[in-house]
Amino acid sequence: MKLGVVILAAGKGTRMRSALPKILHPLAGRPLLQHVLDAAEALGAARICCVYGHGGDLVPKTLKDANCTWVEQSERLGTGHAVLQAMPSMAGMDRILVLYGDVPLIEPETLNRLVADSNGKALGLISMHLDDPSGYGRIVRDKRGHVLRIVEHKDASEAELGIQEINTGIIVADARRLGEWLTQIGNNNVQGEYYLTDVIGLATAQGIEVVTTHPEAPQEVAGVNDRLQLAELERYHQRRLAETLMLQGTTVLDPARLDIRGTLICERDVTLDVNLIVEGRVRLGANVRVGPNCLLKDCEIGAGSEVFANSIVECAHVGAGARIGPFARLRPEADIGDHCHIGNFVEVKKSRIGEGTKVNHLSYIGNAELGSRVNIGAGTITCNYDGANKHLTKIGDGAFIGSNTALVAPVEVGADATIGAGSVIAREAPAGQLSLTRAPQTTVKGWERPRKKK
Repeated sequence: MKLGVVILAAGKGTRMRSALPKILHPLAGRPLLQHVLDAAEALGAARICCVYGHGGDLVPKTLKDANCTWVEQSERLGTGHAVLQAMPSMAGMDRILVLYGDVPLIEPETLNRLVADSNGKALGLISMHLDDPSGYGRIVRDKRGHVLRIVEHKDASEAELGIQEINTGIIVADARRLGEWLTQIGNNNVQGEYYLTDVIGLATAQGIEVVTTHPEAPQEVAGVNDRLQLAELERYHQRRLAETLMLQGTTVLDPARLDIRGTLICERDVTLDVNLIVEGRVRLGANVRVGPNCLLKDCEIGAGSEVFANSIVECAHVGAGARIGPFARLRPEADIGDHCHIGNFVEVKKSRIGEGTKVNHLSYIGNAELGSRVNIGAGTITCNYDGANKHLTKIGDGAFIGSNTALVAPVEVGADATIGAGSVIAREAPAGQLSLTRAPQTTVKGWERPRKKK
């Protein structure tokens, strides 16, 4: 069986009150529509088609790498009309599943059940029961419990408004029959639109059974219409991600204060403190500890290392047994060796730091190669930029750089060299020797500090 998926993503999203199309608003760091595309791919769909409209080409441009066909719905005349626009791209498909770009948390497992439950049937849909079904289309059944039709809230009678089983809009149907039904539906309703839900009544009128499947959680089929609903789904999704980590052996000190906006891979006995933000792909080795208020992005941190409070690690690699922070920033291409210390208010960019090296206080290391067991004193900076080009600083194994030193690149400090505090080093500092630049100290006798007049 060839399964085609049509994703409806043409809505304007007026209640978002945003210039950005609703389906491009992020949930867990990815556009809403991307979550639905991922679910369709996980389902093993033979073909995916996205029907877009509001926002024009911004949607396909933003998701240009998506494995789908894009079809524009230039006139938004309803969900039935939208699916009809996609039907030519579904040629050769046996069954068609309809999803929604603003329903981001639908699980592939639920969709698999929907397809399986309707196997050999013409039509299946996802429904659920709500205590307050206001605003949703109601599923009307006969006395034997068979689905008859779906009535939208605005078109429902008083009796129909009392029905608590609602339609989620997600259906799967025989491709040929769906194409026929879509040409038969009308727009004689309050909104003057062509409702996809009208195919249910057409199916039952032909004696075709309609089967229903229910999701495990209501959030799976919850749509996003405004920023409040988006925030509610964000917290639900983040809670589930945190629970998965904890069940796999990670300590999350407060699951309500963890945001994963990408992929987080934790080995055994990792501990995550509060207000951690993860972006991109992050891997944490065994026994890593991450302090409060940290940002980790596209990085790898080796076993036994600790990232202290208020630190940022972005596009960097940290070896085993290292100590980062507090208030440290590792920028792209920072490669920190095993057992290194990168301390308070230290910034490292595009530099390799050798094993056991310490940069503990108030320093900037950029475009540099530091050997092992180097000690960098407080206030040291590599002056790597001349206004047009970046230059390299090299420091050999065991070197000691005194506090408040400026290393003017390109420059090399030899192994076991010592640099006196307060120096500006612009030429090679020989291995094993003391190098320093220091003006003579002068005391002016009898000098008095200026004072304000009373």
